[in-house]
Amino acid sequence: MENDNSFLATEPAGKLLFRLAVPTIAAQLINMLYNIVDRIYIGHMPGDGDMALTGVGVCMPVIMFASAFAALISTGGAPRASIFMGRGNNDSAEKTMGSCFTLQTAVSLVLTVVLLAFHRPLLLAFGASENTIAYAAAYMRVYALGTAFVQLTLGMNAYITAQGFARTGMLTVLIGAVCNIVLDPIFIFLLHMGVQGAALATVLSQGVSCVWVVLFLRGKNTILRLKKDTLPIRWKLALPCVALGVAPFVMQSSESVISVCFNSSLLKYGGDVAVGAMTILTSVMQFAMMPLQGLSQGAQPIISYNYGARNAGRVKQVFRLLLTVSMTYSTSLWVLIQLFPGVFAGIFTPDAALIAFASRALRIYCGAALLFGIQIACQMTFMSLGKAKASAIVAIVRKFVLLVPLIYLMPHLMADKTAAVYTAEPVADAIAVTFTAILFTFQFRKTLREI
Repeated sequence: MENDNSFLATEPAGKLLFRLAVPTIAAQLINMLYNIVDRIYIGHMPGDGDMALTGVGVCMPVIMFASAFAALISTGGAPRASIFMGRGNNDSAEKTMGSCFTLQTAVSLVLTVVLLAFHRPLLLAFGASENTIAYAAAYMRVYALGTAFVQLTLGMNAYITAQGFARTGMLTVLIGAVCNIVLDPIFIFLLHMGVQGAALATVLSQGVSCVWVVLFLRGKNTILRLKKDTLPIRWKLALPCVALGVAPFVMQSSESVISVCFNSSLLKYGGDVAVGAMTILTSVMQFAMMPLQGLSQGAQPIISYNYGARNAGRVKQVFRLLLTVSMTYSTSLWVLIQLFPGVFAGIFTPDAALIAFASRALRIYCGAALLFGIQIACQMTFMSLGKAKASAIVAIVRKFVLLVPLIYLMPHLMADKTAAVYTAEPVADAIAVTFTAILFTFQFRKTLREI
């Protein structure tokens, strides 16, 4: 092969992590701006922009759940491909990628049928009203037709990053974002297509990104190549990928469930202002956590490759570096939020009363944010080492065993019921990080002894 990723084992760890993490962080920020610009265009539609924006907002949990299937298959497959490459077994790495490509395509077709047939009841279940269902359904009907583009773009881009081509992976996101930003005003305003135009712009943009990903993985500049003989599903290779993908699938698909739990409790105890503040809190956390997620994604191919190459010292070195940088970032973030919560809240609303309420809530909600560095570093390292059971346990414990029950339990333990609901988050985080750190310590030592 013309390309070689042995640099994952030889280049200085700090320099390499920086080189791979910066494009992945940039890709996440571009994707976030992409979604914000999309909503700005919809919100400025003449006459019914507010209702249209609310309708499209209802689509987001459904879209997030569907997108989680890309994580289930390919986010688990990419680290396993890196491990095979570290062992010098590029043939198995290519067959892993080919199996996941075909499985992802099949799942995409099933999701397309389901979304086209049942989008209306799904949207009503996720909060669409009589006033917004028409907009939500119009958007989802068009979006569903591009499900395969979205699934394959998200899924197969993971294999580009896993080979160490982080900059190319960033370009996948950038190309889609630029296309969407250009096409949105044309379809929404110039051609008067409304929310359907916004959905069509998204579908076509994802289609361009999908073509870009597939052409790269079939071209000369890649290490692993999509070839006809690698496309049959080899279940011996595919099933471990799905098992490893359970953790990111749970993390992403559960967001809508967690959101419903939080909002129902906050509406009961604090009313609309508490629910509005929750939207700000989750937006702040999503924005603030992106660098951590990008950093851990940059570390994944290095850890996976060297684990496959049985280079225990390098694996340990990169993990320690990832943990140190992650802890430094999360601690700095925690300090800033505790000192200046109003600045963060003010990014998302000009309303003085809401900023004041959200500022107090943000301090509570992010009370354990300084520990996120440990959680993210350990969880991504589990993924990078191919430890499917451990990564799934960690994800399920934090979300379902701890957070969901605590949302309903904490108001019975505190006088301020609204604050109690927000407190569920830091309590769950503190317990989850302790559990994760203990489990990780035993598993990591065992893994290092094995290699």
